Amino acid sequence: MKDSEIISLLRLQALPQIGDISAKKLLRKFGTAEELFKAKQTDLLAINGFGKVKVKEFFKEKYLKAAEKEFEFSQKNNIKISSFQDNSYPEMLKQCIDAPILLFQKGNIDLKNKPLLSIVGTRKATIQGVNFVDQLIEKLAPLNPVIISGFAYGIDVAAHKAALKHNLQTIGCMAFGLNKMHPKSHEKYRRQVEENGGFVTDFWSNAVVDPRNFVSRNRIIAGMSEATLVVESAKKGGSLITADIAFSYDREVFAVPGRPTDKMSEGCNILIKNRKAQAITMAEDIIYFLNWDIKKQQKNIQPQLFVELSPDEENIINALKKLGKAELDDLALASKMPSHKVASYLLNLELNNLIRPLPGKQYEVI
Repeated sequence: MKDSEIISLLRLQALPQIGDISAKKLLRKFGTAEELFKAKQTDLLAINGFGKVKVKEFFKEKYLKAAEKEFEFSQKNNIKISSFQDNSYPEMLKQCIDAPILLFQKGNIDLKNKPLLSIVGTRKATIQGVNFVDQLIEKLAPLNPVIISGFAYGIDVAAHKAALKHNLQTIGCMAFGLNKMHPKSHEKYRRQVEENGGFVTDFWSNAVVDPRNFVSRNRIIAGMSEATLVVESAKKGGSLITADIAFSYDREVFAVPGRPTDKMSEGCNILIKNRKAQAITMAEDIIYFLNWDIKKQQKNIQPQLFVELSPDEENIINALKKLGKAELDDLALASKMPSHKVASYLLNLELNNLIRPLPGKQYEVI
């Protein structure tokens, strides 16, 4: 992507009255951020929700200058800026309606064809909770998952440290610019994480460490991965917000159950009781629920080239190839067949190793 387009996207991101959802609507209408800022005021006023005050703010020079300054800072500090339209932008996050239009990344991040798991929990982790995280990641290590968390005290940093210990890639999602570190005591892990994964944020370098930003950051933790695991949590806490967001994204949510009398198990037990999370007690549970063992086997399985397909099954395969990834209803629409009929064909195609299920109730051709 051209530098001028990134600067225009930064300018759009800087506007205080334009959120990520609205920004994407504007980009769909005008094509690029550069074209958006070339638009006439009358064009913007014609858009529902754009009044004169918002339009006047839209063209202020200070946002362009701020964007240029942030772009220059990122260039000097080896921070990669990815648009939600770029290949380098996390694929799972792209699927989330409120995903940031720009993501700042630093390190050696490679998410392609990797299992992705977010692990969150209380900052006041127990020894049992920390040990559980380490043992769980040790068991998952042969599958080479990327471990994602918020780099905070407690369960978060335990997950990052366990991933590093077992030579796994790990991603820290930050609630401030990548030129900062909070808590400061975690600065000692920065280099190792950047060598074995890295950090991401949608906050600029001038962002202060503000508790409100952590709630916004949680959508990135939830959105980047196939599933979110809550290890320990009190009745209220940021990890429960992350779990709720993951649930709203139709991603898998897991929680480690505990005794009703344990304060740091209350949040997990509530998630399980409200059917927002699957109870898990070992790594094998995650492998089972996410089909990670099957996916690993499928890498070594060639699709059956000589399976005799019905015309309807061929129709579904062709539709899925065009769509790339699709849910049942989208496939039914594309293949012009009722959903119940498509569902039965999908099962047969899956058994013949021609398609595979994905998180979010989607399918793709193998």
